[in-house]
This record gives sequence, structure tokens and C-alpha cells, in this order.
Amino acid sequence: MRLTLYTDYALRALLYLGARPETRVSIRDIAHTYNISENHLVKVVHKLGRGGFIMTKRGRNGGLLLARAPKDIRIGDIVRYTEEDMAIVSCNQEKSSCRLAGVCRLQGLMGEALAAFMNVLDQRTLADVMTHPKLIQTLQMLLPATTPGQRVHDHEYEAYDRRPTFA
Repeated sequence: MRLTLYTDYALRALLYLGARPETRVSIRDIAHTYNISENHLVKVVHKLGRGGFIMTKRGRNGGLLLARAPKDIRIGDIVRYTEEDMAIVSCNQEKSSCRLAGVCRLQGLMGEALAAFMNVLDQRTLADVMTHPKLIQTLQMLLPATTPGQRVHDHEYEAYDRRPTFA
């Protein structure tokens, strides 16, 4: 199964927030760190806020924080919440044009595969994914430390353009 870019951005944002548990950060900070679209990330963050994964606060002392501890955020829950269509094959859909729908055993097999995939993700939390010490160290080094309400300006990013690529 291939996850959408939307889910990828959601996971990256949550990893970033998990690496800075006591610091409110801006969408702009996250977007710049990962070199991703700020406009797209706004939509992702809004949905994560509605889903209870993050807390958002507007204004001078605003920013984003995880709503729960990383150990309480299951990867499977994030994927289910951010993926609109979890079907592996189209025969699982009501409007399938497949002439074998209802008699083909692939539908059941693909359903089992999806269940196994989600079972693995349900066994892992954000904290489990963040256990690699270099991940946290890298995320913490990507941007200068900010205090609530302080914005990092473009010229301050220049020293931090040694960004690693995260999958």
C-alpha cells in the first residue's frame, strides 16, 4: 500500500513536534525544515488539530504542540485518520466495474493484507519511531531554538540549510 503525501506530511509534522515537546513551533518552521509546501501543510495541521493529535494556538504566543505524549499516538491511528481511501484494489469499492466482483478471492486476500499492514502500524507509536537518537538530534539541530511567540526569520534559516532528507 502506498500512503499519500498528505499522510507523509502528517507523520513528518508529528515527528517534528515530538522532537520539540516543550516548544511551540510554527507551520512555517516545519515546512522549511522539510522543504515542503507551507500551504499544503496548513491543511494537514488543521486536520491533525481536529483529530486531537496536536494543539494549535494562534497569536503572539501561538504555535503547535503535540496534544498527547508520543507514546500515546499510534501510527495506525494517524494513517487511518489521514488516508481517505484505504482500499488496496478497486474491487472493494461499491461502484467497482470489475465483472468478477463478489466471486473473486483477490478481494478477501487484499483485505487480509490491509489488515496485516494496519496491525503492524497499530503496534507502533510515535515514540517508537522516534527512538533513533540521531533522528531527534537532527531534528533539534535543524532550526534554532525559539521561545513562544518568537518567529524565526528567513535570514536565520540560512545557517540551517544542511537539511537531511526524511522518507
